[in-house]
Amino acid sequence: QVQLVESGGGLVQAGGSLRLSCAASGRTFRTSAMAWFRQAPGKERDFVVTISWDSGSTYYADSVKGRFTISRDNAKNTWYLQMNSLKPEDTGVYYCAGSIKAVAGSAESEYHYWGQGTQVTVAS
Repeated sequence: QVQLVESGGGLVQAGGSLRLSCAASGRTFRTSAMAWFRQAPGKERDFVVTISWDSGSTYYADSVKGRFTISRDNAKNTWYLQMNSLKPEDTGVYYCAGSIKAVAGSAESEYHYWGQGTQVTVAS
């Protein structure tokens, strides 16, 4: 009964910025970790970042640390990914994910609800 919808993707030049949003509707859990994953063309889906419900602590993939920032609005069941200093290798489909657990890590199996994805293309 939970649906996640991403938005904010598009085409941007290298060095530019985008902000992705993920809105959850339907049944929601009172405690849920939230995350972003991405899948580059021809590659497997990779972990990007997660944020815990309990403390708001975050864990970023090394490839995006210092450039991307996750944030959340628990009251609105919405979380965001601010992406700065974008590189061509950041190109891919970005997926938001939610967990039934308050704290979750980098494994896809730890997340139970997924959005349809939004395309991000970074041009050289």
